[in-house]
Amino acid sequence: MTVAEPAAATQTARLGLVHQLIRFGLIGGGCALIDFGTYSLLLGAVGWPSWLAKSISFILGTTASYVINRKFTFQGASKGNTKARAGAFAVLYTTTFFVNMGSNEALVQIFDATEPWQFTLFWVIAQGLGTAINFVMLKLLIFRD
Repeated sequence: MTVAEPAAATQTARLGLVHQLIRFGLIGGGCALIDFGTYSLLLGAVGWPSWLAKSISFILGTTASYVINRKFTFQGASKGNTKARAGAFAVLYTTTFFVNMGSNEALVQIFDATEPWQFTLFWVIAQGLGTAINFVMLKLLIFRD
């Protein structure tokens, strides 16, 4: 019977990871709408430079993502030292901010973006990089189960 127990534990862990990925994706999609909506508004309607619009939109989307994922995606969020977790979160999201904002701005500058579709495409690429980094680091370091 001990052989079945590790297999059952592995299956439970896989299902847990799948559920976390699904929740993370759904929440991330909603928060991406906050980010992209803010970015589009500040860039297009207000006329702010892309780096400033992206900075503000990232902060709003990321804050919403952290608060919601902490509650609904990662059960390890309520365990351990909350001050250490907050510090790790700050380091992670500072890093992600520079990757996200930097890659977006680099693409805008390299391709001399002027068309709305270019700004959208570069936002999507930057968002994808940031999302991948966030999930892995949140799962492994910040909200360990």
